[in-house]
Amino acid sequence: MTVTPAMTRSRPLSERVPRKPRRMSSAEKKENLAAHLFLLPWFLGIIIFTAGPVLGSLYLSFTNYNLIGTPAWVGLRNYLTMFHDPQWWNSVRVTLLYVFFSVPLKLIFAMAIALLLKQGLRGLGLFRAIYYVPSLLGGSVAIALLWRQIFNSDGVVNQALGFIGIHISISWISTPEYALPTLIILAIWQFGSPMLIFLAGLKQIPQEYYEAASTDGSGPWRNFFSITLPLITPLVFFNLILQMVGAFQAFTPAFVVSGGSGGPLDSTLFYTLYVYQQGFGYLQMGYASAMSWILLVAIGVFSVIAFLSSRYWVFYQDDGR
Repeated sequence: MTVTPAMTRSRPLSERVPRKPRRMSSAEKKENLAAHLFLLPWFLGIIIFTAGPVLGSLYLSFTNYNLIGTPAWVGLRNYLTMFHDPQWWNSVRVTLLYVFFSVPLKLIFAMAIALLLKQGLRGLGLFRAIYYVPSLLGGSVAIALLWRQIFNSDGVVNQALGFIGIHISISWISTPEYALPTLIILAIWQFGSPMLIFLAGLKQIPQEYYEAASTDGSGPWRNFFSITLPLITPLVFFNLILQMVGAFQAFTPAFVVSGGSGGPLDSTLFYTLYVYQQGFGYLQMGYASAMSWILLVAIGVFSVIAFLSSRYWVFYQDDGR
């Protein structure tokens, strides 16, 4: 019997004759070797400068280590001590407040600016560059020092309020009630990166959707909540993850603005700043390593929660929802 191609395709997988893997030619082997050689510096870098220190900090988290002597194994003592440390709990509180306020406000502000730029303003490229500059400079020491001067007792903020008849002589960064909000405002000011991502997504929405909605009498607000926002929820989720992870790791603004002390009454004692104080200020590197691993676990937990909740509010065009 003659076996036709159609008959061959209809045979079950178990009856098909397995094909022998094709041997690589000498030229392909040389190309693969060259590719691996080019990738070797990257692999060495990630092993030596990333994986090595990460595993080393895991070991140090179970030791008493002061950067000078030999690490002494103490088991879970660092982790147990942490949960009885009032300053540790305060750093957790300050960091959570910073994350829960700065991230949503930054995304809302970035979305608003992206919607404004989408209207077809003249010199759009210039505006995009100007708005992106704070994201490039916001994490620098110079901007943190400038922010410290702006919110000082004789800074620009108090002077501007004086022009409109509100005379305030307090130093915002030296007042416990206002020190953390000044850092939140600094974080919101760095909205350029999520703004560009939102702007790119807004430009991909077909204009026909808005034209069809306008024929039904839909206004700008309904268009935003019924068309714009659902279609860019993947970008909202992407920006949320990036900004949340970055907010948990914020260090430079709190360190510079507070002078490394954590601000008045520890009002700006970020978690990373407390890790720095314990590790390099008090030479408790084992304790600082344990704190760092708790931070890693916390970021992982919040990320998992965000991914699990995304199925209820993130919509993709090809998932049938």
